[in-house]
Amino acid sequence: MTAAVTAEDAARLMARLDQLASFTEVPGQLTRPYLSPSHRAAAGQVAAWMRDAGMKVSLDPLATVVGRYDGTDPAARTLLVGSHIDTVRDAGKYDGNLGVLLGIGLVEALHRSGTRLPFAVEILAFGDEEGVRFPGTLRGSAAVAGTLTDAQLDVADADGVTVRQALREVGCDPSAYPTAARRRDDLLAFLEVHIEQGPVLEAEDLPVGIVTAIAAASRFEATLSGTAGHAGTVPMRLRQDALAAAAECVLAVERICAARHELVGTVGRIEALPGAVNVIPGQARFSLDLRGPTHAERDSAWGVILAEWEAICRRRGTALSVRQTHGHDGCTCAPWLMDAMGAAIARAGIPPFRLPSGAGHDAMSLAGLTDVAMLFVRCAGGISHNPAESITEGDAQVALSVMLDLVQSLSPIPPARETT
Repeated sequence: MTAAVTAEDAARLMARLDQLASFTEVPGQLTRPYLSPSHRAAAGQVAAWMRDAGMKVSLDPLATVVGRYDGTDPAARTLLVGSHIDTVRDAGKYDGNLGVLLGIGLVEALHRSGTRLPFAVEILAFGDEEGVRFPGTLRGSAAVAGTLTDAQLDVADADGVTVRQALREVGCDPSAYPTAARRRDDLLAFLEVHIEQGPVLEAEDLPVGIVTAIAAASRFEATLSGTAGHAGTVPMRLRQDALAAAAECVLAVERICAARHELVGTVGRIEALPGAVNVIPGQARFSLDLRGPTHAERDSAWGVILAEWEAICRRRGTALSVRQTHGHDGCTCAPWLMDAMGAAIARAGIPPFRLPSGAGHDAMSLAGLTDVAMLFVRCAGGISHNPAESITEGDAQVALSVMLDLVQSLSPIPPARETT
């Protein structure tokens, strides 16, 4: 029997997204950092929904919730479907969460109809995609990909609590993280559904789109050290104002990135020390998020930015220190999966449309292990990382229907993996 999606499935998905948004650290807004009490509670709710949908549920050493729906052939490869349930501060309801709960919904539809695929399906609810609590990100998916390192567990949050300590506090064994890694030969593919986080699908009047590639991204923390002094007694020409130098560095990022196609640079956080109204800042700290269509273009731009920062600091008499906190080379989606996804979209009566992702996703981590594909869902105004984030129930039903059709159309034996 072939499973199908109903309007009730879409309504249930939207209701669950609303319910999951109630798990937060800050009343009145959605803020759910990795390994926080709200993340732990949200993971428990996700696990309960997985069990109700007919899955066997476990928690891996990085606190990723794993729901498994067995196929007809125990020796067949496993299809992974997932996204993340951590959020940014003051977030919207759909970033990450949609991909997890939609995955549960498609298994629920299979189970309701008594359908077993020739391969197993596992739904993964990762917990560390946003990198809000700890420096760095993608630890959960990196563990599954087998690329997680000890160093990524030893970083600490603002209170000095390391990832390793926080995992123990929620009942996980961080020393067992190598056991989360999967074998390439055991996997069919990884699929992720995500809101677009941009305005392209809305402009095209399309509910869903096929992701072609995920941009390469790097994050840095810069510290500029000058000389603090009295705001009234040090002449302007004799100052070593760290904040003024930082401001020039920020504008350099804007200028350099604006001159390069599809490159974006964002300074999202800046701090002046000692932070007194009548003291010249002796130190300034700021972040940089740098993204490009390829790692080569990103790295080339970073070289230009760093050289410009060094020149600014020499001229202004300030010292520069830069630390990289995150780096990922991005990935391309597998052609065979994009084609299969396009066919499912066409069967739904929708023109298949392809577009790249400027945002990072867990699929980036898995791309080194297995073939990956992503389905984007239209979001109102292209707004994301914002409480105004919004999708329609109708678009959610389209996405669920397309994904259910896609997984039922896949062969248990993938084509030979292309290498570059």
